[in-house]
Amino acid sequence: MWLILQQQEPEDFVIATGITTTVRDFVVKVFDNLGISLEFEGEGKKEVARIAKCTNPDFKVKQGQIVVQVDHTYYRPTEVDLLIGDPIKAKEKLGWNPKYNLDQLVEDMVRSDLELFKKDKYLHEGGHRIFNYHEE
Repeated sequence: MWLILQQQEPEDFVIATGITTTVRDFVVKVFDNLGISLEFEGEGKKEVARIAKCTNPDFKVKQGQIVVQVDHTYYRPTEVDLLIGDPIKAKEKLGWNPKYNLDQLVEDMVRSDLELFKKDKYLHEGGHRIFNYHEE
């Protein structure tokens, strides 16, 4: 962002890796990072993911439990087939290159969320109010 703000003329820049992945592959990476493998069943709006195996002793999840399903509120039946950012302009004009790959990003996001959940659990057990992070 700093490099963008240093430009003499305002311009639009796409900050992206130039690599795409499916939502399903992203979800698999997140759960793999937690030591949980998934199995998928169904298709489209009826697809769900169940716990196939959990090797992380910190999590009390049941094999076969549904942990991911399509939320019809966010389902976009007219979605384009491919979403991918083109960072060429940022690379050429700013010398910008991504520092994270997808696996590093997933690991960082999961670690951050786990730290937040641990903090919230500690505060809740101490009688403090915590935020509800669930969308309803």
